[in-house]
Amino acid sequence: MQRVAVLSFHTSPLVQPGVGDGGGMNVYVRELVSALSHAGVDCTTYTRAWKPGLPAVVNIEPNHKVVHIPAGDFDIPKDSLSSMIPEFTDNVMQHITAAGGTDVLHANYWMSGVAGHDLKHALGVPLVSTFHTFARVKAQGGDYESAHREQAEINVIGCSDAICVSCTEEERQFVSLYGPPPGSLEIVAPGVEHAFFAPGDKKGARKALGLSDHPVLLFVGRIQPLKGVDVAVEALAALDRKDAHLLIVGGASGAEGDAYFAAVQALITQHRLNDRVHFIAPQPHHLLSTYYRAADVVLVPSRSESFGLVALEAAACGTPVVANAVGGLLTVVEHGRTGFLVADRKPEIFAEHIAEILNNTHMTTAMSVAAAEHATRYTWSFAAARLRRVYADLAIRDRVICV
Repeated sequence: MQRVAVLSFHTSPLVQPGVGDGGGMNVYVRELVSALSHAGVDCTTYTRAWKPGLPAVVNIEPNHKVVHIPAGDFDIPKDSLSSMIPEFTDNVMQHITAAGGTDVLHANYWMSGVAGHDLKHALGVPLVSTFHTFARVKAQGGDYESAHREQAEINVIGCSDAICVSCTEEERQFVSLYGPPPGSLEIVAPGVEHAFFAPGDKKGARKALGLSDHPVLLFVGRIQPLKGVDVAVEALAALDRKDAHLLIVGGASGAEGDAYFAAVQALITQHRLNDRVHFIAPQPHHLLSTYYRAADVVLVPSRSESFGLVALEAAACGTPVVANAVGGLLTVVEHGRTGFLVADRKPEIFAEHIAEILNNTHMTTAMSVAAAEHATRYTWSFAAARLRRVYADLAIRDRVICV
């Protein structure tokens, strides 16, 4: 049986997405590790203990447990967490050694990669890295990261035996910005849990949420500049439908979260949309399906997205998506068939495509069917099968040696 030590330093897969730093990566780690465990891979996920009273070990299911690793004080801002990586690394090392070792390390996000880099050398096992976001990709969208992070990513890239990207567009971006890596570059597309996210009755979903029969636009995600909820608000303002409402499901996140949230509220007041924009607290992940089914269109105006799980989950529920034409959204959304892609996040173009969806019932019905069909290509079990092959290949290959 393969033994995999999954590193998720800065956020726990057990934390609800949309809260604090919890987002698509939480879903990715939780669902992918679950699928690996179902396939017979022994998985242990190591995450930093983020609040007092957490159990040292949480047994999720057979072959799948989460270990809370002490590393620094609780409630440390994400921007200050990197100083806690050495303590985290040492404590993970102790746990892995006491458990009899591991066959492969799989790091998620750059900070986990820093820990994985040191653990690879200490344990003599392969390192797989999934970055989820890259500093240089974010910079292209105007979200600049520190020089420390960029250099750390370069170091991890130079030590990784395999780097996982989500789609061909992320692969293209990576090679253009970083060049070919010394290890292999593997496309492992995320999946969607089709037992929860599937087409359903829109009227029933709206009744469950207490919504009337007005047009519903939906934004799901953390409220931070990167995700661009301000564009969704501006699109509603530009839309020639005074009966349309916008639901925003998520909470403020990151160092700029509270200030950005206040700016979005001011924007809503400026456009006199207070009675048509509704903020909803982050929801348990499986309950998001009700919101997707209730919506006429889901908006994803992110400045950058490595993949875009919200767009995929919406598609799986048969809801058209209007998204910024970046990153993995270019793969998830088929322009004109399952939704629309907008260049440069222009609110007026978002509004034009939203109007098309709201006003053309025949087109919207066809989009709904096509979106649900497109989403069936993405499953966590297929992602797990790809990863198992990657892990198996690494067992018989020479490891990358840092220069």
